[in-house]
Amino acid sequence: MALDGKGRLAIPTRYRELLMQRCGGHLIVTLDPSGCLLLYPFPEWEPIEQRLNALPSFSPISRHMQRILVGSATDLDLDGAGRILLPAPLREKARLERDVVLVGQGNKFEIWNDQAWQAQFDAAADLPGMLEEAMRKGEVPDELKGFSL
Repeated sequence: MALDGKGRLAIPTRYRELLMQRCGGHLIVTLDPSGCLLLYPFPEWEPIEQRLNALPSFSPISRHMQRILVGSATDLDLDGAGRILLPAPLREKARLERDVVLVGQGNKFEIWNDQAWQAQFDAAADLPGMLEEAMRKGEVPDELKGFSL
């Protein structure tokens, strides 16, 4: 996929109708600490924002998450051509230039710089070894124990 010269991203046709039904085309984009942008239908974002805002304000980790995720959250609307205009500061933080990748993640999308996504994808080849190591150390979340595809 490609951003146009103004920083607009065309949402694939197969998702446009669903987004119009689900949220009237009203979306939220925010910066993910991993370096991509997260794109949520507004109804999916509201409970996340409430949970983030309910985190303890004296916890440095909580405050950091609030600053990044809530502080950078921006309202967007699909235009008549099914595009969204990604704010320049968020594009810069996520290093989004022309070539980007839109990755479906269930209730949201991730928007990656093409090269950064390729690095993430390539790193997935190390996942079996990472899981083995994490299991030895007892660092695997309970939800992943016994998980299979």
